[in-house]
Amino acid sequence: MPLALLALAIGAFGIGTTEFVIMGLLPQVAGDFGVSVPTAGLLTTGYALGVVVGAPLLAVLGTRITRKRMLMLLMGLFIAGNLLTALAPAFGLVLAGRITASLAHGAFFGIGSIVAADLVAPQRKAGAIAMMFTGLTVANVIGVPLGTLVGQQIGWRVTFLLVAALGVAGLAGIAALVPADHRSGSGSGSGGGLRRELAAFRNVQVVLAMLMTVLGFGGVFAAITYIAPMMTEAAGYAESSVTWLLVLFGLGMVAGNLVGGRYADRRLMPMLFTTLGALAVVLALFSFTAHDKVLAAVTVPLIGALGFATVPPLQKRVLDQTGDAPTLASAVNIGAFNLGNALAAWLGGAVLTAGLGATAPNWVGALMAAAALALALLSAALERRPARGTAAAVPTPASAPASAQQRVPVSH
Repeated sequence: MPLALLALAIGAFGIGTTEFVIMGLLPQVAGDFGVSVPTAGLLTTGYALGVVVGAPLLAVLGTRITRKRMLMLLMGLFIAGNLLTALAPAFGLVLAGRITASLAHGAFFGIGSIVAADLVAPQRKAGAIAMMFTGLTVANVIGVPLGTLVGQQIGWRVTFLLVAALGVAGLAGIAALVPADHRSGSGSGSGGGLRRELAAFRNVQVVLAMLMTVLGFGGVFAAITYIAPMMTEAAGYAESSVTWLLVLFGLGMVAGNLVGGRYADRRLMPMLFTTLGALAVVLALFSFTAHDKVLAAVTVPLIGALGFATVPPLQKRVLDQTGDAPTLASAVNIGAFNLGNALAAWLGGAVLTAGLGATAPNWVGALMAAAALALALLSAALERRPARGTAAAVPTPASAPASAQQRVPVSH
């Protein structure tokens, strides 16, 4: 794998750390500014909304300049947001810093996926995307626990200063290692380029892939968002043990991401069928295994592995279906992951509020994953239908022979 992927992974590590580390630091932030913990929770909500909004807006800008320059600008925005968070004298400015940093999130992973895929041979594209996302998964194993520890022992501001330093390392790596690209994000003239980017959304396969992203990965967060009360009330774990369970979840994410990237390059749609189907089953089983400490500790990393095994194939599916205009759709699909997380957390909270029990969110997750599997089967069925001369550009499907994929590059 090219060294440029390491630079992208460093940026992804920083973004993953800043996204999730705030969850363990909310009491410290709330105490410093004299606000309630639920009010401090706006730092999480604001970040998620910033990802959803920022992904398409900045991706549009990414159609006008080279991808390398855009990645550097996004890292600069990420650094500025984390510095503002660390140095802010008032809670409102901390929130502004979080939102600023979040705006870079979706576009970085969206454009970074295109760059990663362009760095390798056609048969290794999903693996390259997975290598970039490894930074995000490793952040949950190393960056978030260490950042939480530093924030609790030294101060939460120090954590965000260190995250800003990670952004500087990522920016330097991108500047030094990512090859120069003399074209704009989607080809020639910005007006025509943007029209091509928007036209990609007329492809039903692109829409189906994004819906799979919302439902499939969202199913994971229906369970994981409420893992603390689930593990303490159902399994009988102490609150201090939840951190280690989340580390197990992160290790599962790392493994699943790498396996998903490897096998998606071989048979993408069968990989999605397998992972989404297995995810639905495991989430349903978690409603029962959550009542036993050992079985719960085995199931949690399985959920992480199966959930993140869907990420490289879903992202590559979008790239494959958008032909020569992938920038906007790729970034919007990253926003779809976060939209799925928010939807799943809301639905999981709703069943808890309804008094259905601590493990009820697992059934929500299982149903969401099963719905994503149904959409994947529908997508494959539509792809097997004879083509009927559509007006919209129809890029090479992911399941087409390698020679056909080579004739229609997805990264130019």
